Amino acid sequence: MPRIRPKRPRLPRTRTGQRRLVQGVAAACVLALAPATWLYAGTGGRIGTVDDAPAAGVAVVFGAGLWKGEPSPYLAGRLDAAVRLYRAGKVKAVLVTGDNSRTDYDEPDAMRGYLVRHGVPGTRVVADFAGFDTWDSCVRAKKVFGVDRAVLVSQGFHIRRAVALCEAAGVRSYGVGVDAAHDVTWYYGGTREVFAAGKALLDVVVEPDPTFLGPREPGVAKALAG
Repeated sequence: MPRIRPKRPRLPRTRTGQRRLVQGVAAACVLALAPATWLYAGTGGRIGTVDDAPAAGVAVVFGAGLWKGEPSPYLAGRLDAAVRLYRAGKVKAVLVTGDNSRTDYDEPDAMRGYLVRHGVPGTRVVADFAGFDTWDSCVRAKKVFGVDRAVLVSQGFHIRRAVALCEAAGVRSYGVGVDAAHDVTWYYGGTREVFAAGKALLDVVVEPDPTFLGPREPGVAKALAG
């Protein structure tokens, strides 16, 4: 019985067909990169270092995973930047937002403990236990904790998306991009952001409710009042 060979896709033979193919590929590339371009264009001038950050009252630190119950190196870098912001007097309160969807995984409490051990008073740290993704964290910062203006803290590959989403959620934001070693995690994070930019643009357009909203909480207002 003769072997059936799969048909190979044939490239257009005419110049018109080839031109249309190239145009189609170019259009697909533009559409794929459009969300990332939107992020860069929409956050210009609002990304910098701890030294560049304006006084904003509140710092928002996004979760980045735990290692054996303690902040991962990437998360520790974000928390260290928040400590520097507090010591410099640029923020009076720190909102730590992360995942606590399981009883055996508690990012916000681990983040809070790290900040307290590094000199930030516990009364100045507020925990958001339902920051399941960046959009959820931004919406909850505004609607649940009443944050109108904040310095956001994350790694450089994520900070633009954080600023864009928090701005869309109604939080006037400045982003501090924390340096990190260019290891496997860094390259993975950078690659992931290309795809995450598409979801971010969709979130801005659709404005979905967060996974869990809940009632207003006075924690940030109390921390700012001291």
